[in-house]
This record gives sequence, C-alpha cells and structure tokens, in this order.
Amino acid sequence: MSPADELQHRTVGSCSFHHPDKSLTMPADSLRWDTLDALKHSPKGKIKFDPFWSDRGEDIMAGCKEAVSLSANSGIVLERLDSSPLLKFCFLGSSSGHSSPGLSEEIPASGSSRGSLPDVGAKLNALSAAVDHEQNVSRFLLQSFRNEAKDDEADVSKVSSPASLPSISLLSPKSMETAGRIIKCEEEHRRKAKVALRVRQEMQEKRLAEVAGSESEQLKRFEEFMELKQRQEFQSIRDMMDRETKESIGRQEKLKEEQRHRMKILNLRMREAEQQRLREAELERQRQADGRERLRNLNTIQEEVLQLNQLLEPSSQNNTDLPPASLSSYSVRGNQLCSQVSEVVRKTTEGAFPSVDDMTVAERALHEMRALIRLMQEEVADVQENRKRREQDEEEALRRQAELQAQQEAQKKAAQSAKEKAQRKGLQNSAEDSTLKWFRDLQDTATQCAQAFGQLNSAKDVQTKKLKLELQKAATLPVNQIACNSGSQLREIFDKIDKLLSGRAVVSGGKSVSTSQHPQGLEFVSYKLAEKFVMQGEESHHEAAFPIAVVASGVWELHPKVGDLLLAHLHRKCPYAVPHYPPMKDGTTVEEYQKILGYRVNESGVEDQDNFLKRMSGMIRLYAALIQLRWPYGSKQGSSPHGLNHGWRWLSQMLNMEPLADITATVLFDFLEVSHTSSSSSSFSSSSSPHCSVMSEGFFSSRFVETL
Repeated sequence: MSPADELQHRTVGSCSFHHPDKSLTMPADSLRWDTLDALKHSPKGKIKFDPFWSDRGEDIMAGCKEAVSLSANSGIVLERLDSSPLLKFCFLGSSSGHSSPGLSEEIPASGSSRGSLPDVGAKLNALSAAVDHEQNVSRFLLQSFRNEAKDDEADVSKVSSPASLPSISLLSPKSMETAGRIIKCEEEHRRKAKVALRVRQEMQEKRLAEVAGSESEQLKRFEEFMELKQRQEFQSIRDMMDRETKESIGRQEKLKEEQRHRMKILNLRMREAEQQRLREAELERQRQADGRERLRNLNTIQEEVLQLNQLLEPSSQNNTDLPPASLSSYSVRGNQLCSQVSEVVRKTTEGAFPSVDDMTVAERALHEMRALIRLMQEEVADVQENRKRREQDEEEALRRQAELQAQQEAQKKAAQSAKEKAQRKGLQNSAEDSTLKWFRDLQDTATQCAQAFGQLNSAKDVQTKKLKLELQKAATLPVNQIACNSGSQLREIFDKIDKLLSGRAVVSGGKSVSTSQHPQGLEFVSYKLAEKFVMQGEESHHEAAFPIAVVASGVWELHPKVGDLLLAHLHRKCPYAVPHYPPMKDGTTVEEYQKILGYRVNESGVEDQDNFLKRMSGMIRLYAALIQLRWPYGSKQGSSPHGLNHGWRWLSQMLNMEPLADITATVLFDFLEVSHTSSSSSSFSSSSSPHCSVMSEGFFSSRFVETL
C-alpha cells in the first residue's frame, strides 16, 4: 500500500469512526476527497512505505525525486513540525490496528495467567518476557523518532537556509492547509497512541504486580506447607525411632528373661537327670542283686523238683501197689512240672535273670510237685488199706460167689433169651445197654471236670477272673483259626494247643499264660477246648469238619481226657451221635425235653427245623471225620483213640433203631457222605500213615449188608 492510500484510509477511518468530535472533521466533505485525490496523484503519494528503511541506512524521503518547494504558509507549518514522518506513520499504524502482535497477545495472556495459577514460575517468566519485549520496542521507536527528528531538522535547516531559497518552490494555500490538517490529524493520533500505550503499560504493570504478589503469597504458603510437612515427617520419624527403640529394649529384656528362665529349667532338668541316673543306678544294682538271689532260689527249686520227680518215676517205685495208669499219670504230670521249671531256667542261660513271674511259676510248680508227692503217698496208703480190706472181702466174697454163681448163670440165660426174642420182633427204641453205660460215663466225666474247676470258674477276685479269661482265650482262639484252607497252619495251631495242655507258657493276646498258674487251670482249659471243638464243628461249613477233626484227633492222642470231654459235649448237644433217643420222663416240660433232644430254646421260642437239622448235620460230620482221620505227625504206633469199630457200632445201632422223621435220614446221609469224601479226595489221608485208614465205598457197602 502506498503512503497516499494509507493516508486516505486513516483519514477516512478517523473522520468517520474514531473522531466523532466536530473539531477534527473537515469543513466540507468535498474538500476531503479532493485533498485525498491530490495527495494520491502527488509525487509523495507514489512513495512506497518500507518499515526497514532505517535498518538499511536510507533516507525516509529517498523515494521522492521532485524538488522541494515551500508555500507562503510554510513557516507556520515548519514551526509545528516537531517530529519525524516515521513517527507519524508508526502511531497511525498502531491506532489503525497494525500494532505489535506481541503486545496485543500479551494482554489476554496476562489475563489468562490470573485465571490459572498452578504454574506461577512459567507465568511470571512469560509476563516478564512480554514486558521486556514492549520496553525494547518502545526504546527502538523513541530512538527512531529522535533520529528522524534530527533528520527533519537538518532538512528544514537546509530548506530555510538563504542559500537554497531560490530552489524552493512553495505550494498553494489549499495544499498547505490540507497538509496542516494532515499533520494535526497525525499529531492527534500520536497523542492517543501514547495515551493508549501508557494506559496499556500501566495495566500490564498492575497485572504483573498482582500476579507477582499472588504468586509470592502462594510461594510463601507453599514454603510454609513444605516446612510443615518436613516438620511432621521429622516428628513421625523421631516417634517411630522412639517406638522401635522401646520395642527393641522390650524384646531384649524379654529375651534376657526367657534366657534366664531356660537356664533355670535346664539346670533343674540337669539336676533331675543326675538324680534319675543315680536312682536308676541304684535300682540296677538292686535289680542285679535281686536277680542273682532269684537265680539261686531257682536253682534250688529246680534241684528239689528233679529230686521229687525221681520219686514219681515208675522205675523207682519199689512198691507196686498203685495201678500203672495212676503211676503213669503222676509221672506225666511230674515231667510237665519239670518242663515248666526247665523252661524258666532256659531263659536264665541266655543272660537274663528270672523275673518275678518266672519265680512264681517255678514256686507254683514246686508246690504242685510236693502236693503231687503227698497225693501219691496218700493214694499208696489208700491202696494198701484197700488191698487189705479187699483181701478180707474177697475171702467172704468167694463164699458168696459160689452160692450166687448158679443163680447168675440162670439169670443171664433168661436175659439172653429175652433179648433174642426182642430182636426177632423188630427195631429197637433205644441203644444197647453197653452204649448207654458208655454215654452216662462220659457225661459223669464231664460233670466231674466242671466241678473240679468250679473254684476257678466262680472266682471273685479280679486277678483270678483275669487269669480265667486269658486261659479261655488261649484255648479257644487257636480253634477259631481252623478253616478249610488252613493248610500248613494246622501244625502251628496243634503245637500251640499241645503246649498249653502240657503246662507250658503260650502267648495269647500279647500276654504269656500257662495252665500251671492255677491248680485248676488244666481242667478248665481241657473242658473249654473240648467244648470249642464241638461248637466249631456245629457252626462252621461242612468242609471244615476235616481240618477240625484232624487237629482234635491229634490232641486226643496226646491228651485222652480232652477226647472224652469232646465226646461228652458232642453227645450232650447231639444225642444221635451215641446213638440215643432220650425218652421223655414224667414231670419234664416240652421245652426241657426239646433241649434234651438238641434243640435250641430261648425267649423267642424253639429254633426251626432247618437250623436244627443243619447243626445236627455239622456235628455228625465232625464225628464221622474223627472216626476216620488221625493226626499225620503223631505216633504211628498204637490204635486210633476212636477208631473204625466205633463207626461200625454207631452205624449198626442206628440202623437197628426205630427211624425218626428227618433226623435219621439226615445223619445217615452226612455220615456216609463224609466216609465217601475222605476215601476219595481227602487231603489229610494222603499225608497220614497206613494207620489213618478210611472206609472205602465198596468196603462200607459189604459191611453194611453184613450188618443188616
């Protein structure tokens, strides 16, 4: 834009918008437009405005080539000129909106800085930079104004000098008036610009002071807050250190107290351990002394028992008044007592002293040996007395015998003839007299045995009751272990039973027990063992009859009394094993008679027929197996304790008796089945000796026909 166009723009804008005052308007609008048109076509109107003329060192009027001429009123105009044209244009440009963009932008920036104060340092730096920038611009403009003023004064001096007057051409009055008005307008704009600049500077300084004060206050508050936080942290750290110090001191005191307590306990334990060691040493010395004393007593007891046992030997008996069976029983019992003492002594040979229980066993054996000697002596005396009495009675009996012999022969013939007549008539209702006598003798033996251990069975003290229970367990537990698949375990079971019946100690339930611990222990164990054999055969499977019978047969061979008790229990529970049909006596109730027949009677009533037949079948199978089998590891010499002749006797008498419904057929079938099974596939007959013979089917058939 040329200076003329810019001047026209500023004049129009100032006259129409910025200067509503009448003192600044033109006298006539037509003159205003003429003035502007004249300025536009004047040589100065063609001058190009360049704001950087001062930086290049050029003259502000370098663009104008015409000669300068003054009008008649130039003196008045020159007097009013007090500043350079550059200043005019700068202030005019600033008033028309071409001011420095930095200043125009700083005002809202400062306003925004008051609105947001989080970053005070950045705001202060921005405001100080803006103020410095405006001050630099102001200094630059003032310096430019001074330089232009000097240049204008130099130009005016040149124009007004007399030497150059002839070359100056003066303008017309109208042009001079126009120029004067332009100059006044520019001066007015310059004055307003200075006022606006001063107001703006004051406003900026005020805002800067406010912002600086606010930021200073905030900085003080922040510093106070930081100091407060620092003091609080320092105080908390100091409190924490105090607490930790107190806790550390407390822990140290506690550890010291615990250490003192542990040392005290340790000292007490050490003293107790030393006292315990001294006590144990004293007890050990006492135990050694007692053990040596018991060992001397045991040797004395063994010596006396052996001496007494020699008195029981049949070879040492000069007087043969006692029967061989009685002498043999005394000798066997003496050997058993010697074995008990020898077993106790055997423990001492292994380096151990005999215990109190061992001494009790040895002393009991000695007392029993002495009692046995006294009993034998009493029996010898009784035998001698009875022999004398018998000799006297025999003499008298011989006289009577001659008188009664003829009478007895006549009675025997009459009885034999009556019996033959009865046999010819048909089947019998009872067994033979000899069989019934054998049955009653077995029952009497069982009753006497039960009475023999009555004191043990009805004991009141706790120790005796405990001994009875342990003996019963030792007798019954091995029998419970017998099963169909026992196999090699039968040998162990038999050895345990044999050891118990021999008076030696056995382990049962983790405790050692022996029949020698009580005088009635052997009778009690024999009775309970026989009863358990029968119960096991009654309740077990039918196949279990063979292993039970094998073990029972071996025990029967070594201990005949157990066999008699076994038969007594078997006949009591199953009278058909005799065979015997007990008659119903007068005054006997139905329930009592059913018990005699073998039925189980309880509060709920009598057992049903199937269970009854099953139990009878089990006991008959056990009896048949006992007749046929023998213990394969026993003595092969001598006959079986209950051999085949008893089987033929039972079968013949059973067939000659009146059959009973269900019972006769059941027991005969089971008896024959066991006989056939043992002859064909018995595992026990294969390992037994020829003495353990069985009845084969053909042999049995021929004898059956012969018996019929």
